[in-house]
Amino acid sequence: MPVDCSQTVAIIGAGPLGRSLALGAARAGFRVLLEDVMPSTLHHAQEYIRKELGREALPAVEFVSTVEDAVRGADLAIDCVPDELESKLEILWLLDRMAPPQTVFATPTTQLSIADLAGCTYRPEKCIALAAEPAALANLTPGSAIRLRTSPVTAVETVELVSRFWRVMGFEVNVEQELSKDEC
Repeated sequence: MPVDCSQTVAIIGAGPLGRSLALGAARAGFRVLLEDVMPSTLHHAQEYIRKELGREALPAVEFVSTVEDAVRGADLAIDCVPDELESKLEILWLLDRMAPPQTVFATPTTQLSIADLAGCTYRPEKCIALAAEPAALANLTPGSAIRLRTSPVTAVETVELVSRFWRVMGFEVNVEQELSKDEC
């Protein structure tokens, strides 16, 4: 039975990772806004989620076509864009300008420094990395572990919010701080 959760989660990108996260978050009781700029990708995600959730999907997941609509009331925004510097910088720039000040950003990356990415926002303390390849994240099952990677300035509240999200979804959470360039 889903947990009643008051958090709103915006998921940016409705490809395999985005739709998998949206499905898991909806099943866990979160309010989910799933966004994709490609109407066909959003439509495929909508069909997939409705097939998996049945009529439950109607109130649990809202499908939107703009980042602004997705993040307007979000507590947590997770991007599902490619793990490439330009893509990550562009989406974090958009999120930073469109999301309310309290919104936390989580970005899947194994290649990029969360400190560097977060430093390009006005809220570096509200940025955290999901330390996994997108394909691996999309295939995780409840009970497995998720690694969160923080920067030296990541706020405790950010870690708590993102950890709670993953625990409610049934995952074990491991948190590690990224080494600074001086420590490498």
